[in-house]
Amino acid sequence: MYRGIRQAVIMVGGMGTRLRPLTLTRPKPILPVADKPCLGYLIDSFVRGGIEEIILACGYRSQQLVEAIGDGSDRGISIEYSFEDEPMGTGGAIKLLEDRLDDVFVAANGDVFADFDLRQEIDAHYDNDADITLALTPVDNPWEFGTACTDGSGRIYKFIERPKKEEVVSNMINAGIYIVKRGMIGYIPSGQMYDFSKDLVPSKLESHRIWGHRMEGIWMDVGRRKDLIGANMVMAERVRSTGSASDTETFGPVYLGGDAVVQSSTLKGASIMKGAFVTDSEIVNSVVMPGARVCGARIVDSVIGENAVVNMGSIVERCLIGDGAVIEKNTAHTDEGGKA
Repeated sequence: MYRGIRQAVIMVGGMGTRLRPLTLTRPKPILPVADKPCLGYLIDSFVRGGIEEIILACGYRSQQLVEAIGDGSDRGISIEYSFEDEPMGTGGAIKLLEDRLDDVFVAANGDVFADFDLRQEIDAHYDNDADITLALTPVDNPWEFGTACTDGSGRIYKFIERPKKEEVVSNMINAGIYIVKRGMIGYIPSGQMYDFSKDLVPSKLESHRIWGHRMEGIWMDVGRRKDLIGANMVMAERVRSTGSASDTETFGPVYLGGDAVVQSSTLKGASIMKGAFVTDSEIVNSVVMPGARVCGARIVDSVIGENAVVNMGSIVERCLIGDGAVIEKNTAHTDEGGKA
């Protein structure tokens, strides 16, 4: 516990539609980043920040979350689960837990990749006697998020959720990690869809003390193909490889998971996860998930799903290949729009 804050709620109920077909077989927060569920990095940041109890507000494919994340005993904390019968939004999910929450707690969206110092945000919250403190981070595409403007003290005086490009007045966006006084939950209506950032925060800027804190560390949205690849490339530079490679050239960040085998190939930025097998192939800025096999193929800016097979002579560019899929010999697969 740090400065009296011991509890966090993480909202993990989304369906991750932009990452289909990968999210047809698992919830987005447990998509692997260097063989660790993406959500695990956020949880570990909370543990380092003194959090002792985490409640995961679940919806889509919740049982898989339970199996992947567990009860927290391996991290020395308690992890519990709250199950929604129907989507209630981030604010609605917190409202359901109102009676279980401490006077001050942490709330977060669980569909991001984050490795950061939570204690700095807690300090900012108490030092400014804030009602809500938002973690803020700069991005190149702020119109896709909630943008925040702060005064000299850090108080947020303007907040726009997903503004039009011409409305953008700041590149600092809401990272979806909040320190919250429980009394603020009283403003969330019961039994209806309600969003924490879109509805609650903008409505209380004038009447309450809403502060922003520029977070230190890594934060990435993982809502799209390129984002998931990017998170894996970041960790490929930080995590020790335990797999094996022979007669293989490597360039840029490369991660080889346990029992991964790469033979006679070229890797130019790659995350090859546990149990995967790659031979006679070129992998460029791509992720090969556990148990997948790539034989005599070229993979560029793509994610190959768990236990998928890419056969000889195939080319896969800018694609998400689902779990267990089979790419036939001498075929080309390209997402022409590059949006996935």
